[in-house]
Amino acid sequence: MAVFIGCEAAYKDADIVIYGAPFDSTTSYRPGTRFGPAAIRNESYGIETYSPYQDKDLEDIKVYDDGDPELPFGSPDAALEELEATASKIFKDGKFPLMLGGEHLVTLAAVRAAAEKHPDLHIIQFDAHADLRDDYLGVKKSHACVMRRSYDILGDGRIHQFCIRSGTRDEFLFAKDHTDMHKFSFEGLDELIEGLKKSGVPVYLTIDLDCLDSGIFPGTGTPEAGGVSFNELLKAILKVSESNLIGADMNELSPMLDASGASTAAACKILRELLLAINV
Repeated sequence: MAVFIGCEAAYKDADIVIYGAPFDSTTSYRPGTRFGPAAIRNESYGIETYSPYQDKDLEDIKVYDDGDPELPFGSPDAALEELEATASKIFKDGKFPLMLGGEHLVTLAAVRAAAEKHPDLHIIQFDAHADLRDDYLGVKKSHACVMRRSYDILGDGRIHQFCIRSGTRDEFLFAKDHTDMHKFSFEGLDELIEGLKKSGVPVYLTIDLDCLDSGIFPGTGTPEAGGVSFNELLKAILKVSESNLIGADMNELSPMLDASGASTAAACKILRELLLAINV
């Protein structure tokens, strides 16, 4: 089984556990994200374990890569239950869970597990899309609804959204009253993290890679022009790592939609930096 470069610790020794979520049954536009986790692992050998950005090396931390489960493709509920059980076990064992999607709906499984262990949980979302629809074509469990379903668990003021530049009018109206939305960029992130640090609340980070500009990251199912740069995303990840970060995920790479491989290479590098930024 291929593992992400440098992530070869045994489970019992690991501080961080990577687990895959190769699922895209509710993708609303172009499918293919189920192949994202495997592509990231396979292509990770094209990058170095060392980060010149952080002066850290994956060989100096303990990460176990659990690989990809065989999820029931046609059943979002069954897939979410299996992924939630995996996340819950990782939390129970005192390790940091880092999920690789897959479509963004898989985040709901991790949020359920995180909220069970940490009832005062906050979510930070980097994304092009609000994902606040109450339903998508009558379906309430869709990647277009994942933050709304997370809101059902957490309630007002505990979902912090950045880079959002797409959604229905109703989603943006809902956000005004119920979430902490920052449109188009990471403006306001520094102030948010300072406040979260003072309160000490647990934070879950979800990164939808379509927060990146589609000019540099076209390999995603629903690309949106006007996104952030790689360096801006890296800076934001480092800032979030200053908070009480207890879990994270990275999702929505659809590798076949970028034949150049540049999107997958970017995802590999972002995952490396995220792993090295985590304080465990």
